[in-house]
Amino acid sequence: MTPKEFLAKCDEHEIEFIDFRFTDIKGAWHHVTYTRHSVDEETLENGLPFDGSSIEAWQPINKSDMLLKPDLPTAFIDPFTADPTMVVICDVFDIYKGQPYEKCPRSIAKKALQYLKESGVGDVAYFGPENEFFIFDNVQFRDEINTQCYKVDTEEGEWNSDKEPNELETNIGHRPGTKGGYFPVAPTDSMVDLRNEIVKVAEEVGLTCYVIHHEVAQGQGEIGVRFGTLVEAADNVQKLKYVVKNVAHMHGKTATFMPKPLYGDNGNGMHVHSSIWKDGENLFAGDGYAGLSETALNYIGGVLKHARAVAAFTNASTNSYKRLIPGFEAPSILTFSAQNRSASCRIPYVASPKAKRVEFRFPDSSSNPYLAFTAILLAGLDGIKNKDVPVGPMEEDLFALTLDEIREKGIKQMPHTLRGSLESLIRDNDFLKPVMTDLFLDTYQHYKFETQVIPDEARPTAYEFKSTFSC
Repeated sequence: MTPKEFLAKCDEHEIEFIDFRFTDIKGAWHHVTYTRHSVDEETLENGLPFDGSSIEAWQPINKSDMLLKPDLPTAFIDPFTADPTMVVICDVFDIYKGQPYEKCPRSIAKKALQYLKESGVGDVAYFGPENEFFIFDNVQFRDEINTQCYKVDTEEGEWNSDKEPNELETNIGHRPGTKGGYFPVAPTDSMVDLRNEIVKVAEEVGLTCYVIHHEVAQGQGEIGVRFGTLVEAADNVQKLKYVVKNVAHMHGKTATFMPKPLYGDNGNGMHVHSSIWKDGENLFAGDGYAGLSETALNYIGGVLKHARAVAAFTNASTNSYKRLIPGFEAPSILTFSAQNRSASCRIPYVASPKAKRVEFRFPDSSSNPYLAFTAILLAGLDGIKNKDVPVGPMEEDLFALTLDEIREKGIKQMPHTLRGSLESLIRDNDFLKPVMTDLFLDTYQHYKFETQVIPDEARPTAYEFKSTFSC
């Protein structure tokens, strides 16, 4: 789409505002809005200026001027604004170095696809994330020097079973219960119409949705979105999050993709399906285990070998590791298996070689999708280069293994904390350096330590009072 065609499209839809969006290092969308009449072809070609020093972990104040470069084919009409608004996803450009900004996650993802082509391994990488989410009726939290507390609520919560009618609009009595939310029909599934509305709006902004269902936990759902290239898939995650949160908000509810908001119930994952293609052929299809090629097995081997460092991007919050514990369908044992959902890497059953892919089940949506998919791809390419062979396959229920049994089998595990993953990243990052610069890697790990690890480790929790106060 040329700037002229884009502006013609805006005029065709009587657009009054153009909203330019970009993603920061932690994965949050930011935006700046211009009136339609203030944007011309030259503006779109040259880019739009903004202050990079006001974005966390980006530019110093003495070198703050940056440019947003609109990726015009990503344009969609915002379904939530009162006035007709066209949204465009942008990349960030560094005017001082005259190149795409090395801390721009979307630019890093584009660089990863270019590296794939230059490697000769393939010409496109497809990703299909599955983002789970919770929809709550209320959320409260407080973070003070003498108070650390939170409380979330959903009508579906079994803790509401004895509420008086005046405390709820109506106490219907039909609730999924802890770990009981997978596929019940209404009225136990209270979110059917809400999820369907999310799907309708998601398709308005260009997403292709297919499977729609209640997930295992209370108040939890999932909407399947069609796969895309690495950059397209990451764009789609940003759009899906935007739609889910805003549709929930319009109904007086609140949505979150937080990995583990409920203690004792399943958490939110972002299972990531991946494959590499070349000249229109799926390189992961073959005649080996579960119909995989040697390339696919080496790709798995690379991801699992580097998984502890990859986790710094795929499981990017301290809360991530509260999900990766036994008993909640969140695999942390670094092996692979066909159809086995207890393995970190699952090989889904498919009817056609074209659909052959691998699924990594440990990532979650607290990650920046551009960085998470890039880290997975680069680890996989390193595995192909070095012909890494993963441990496995293992067909048994890995959730049933004790720690001693896991060690006896020689299987590595995911880190148990974000600190552990960041320390792994510091030791193991050469596989990322064809795409991620030293400046970016250094910035990223320091940012995560300063905004996640250290503040989290410094705060007492309610459980610590329960277990330690009377010692």
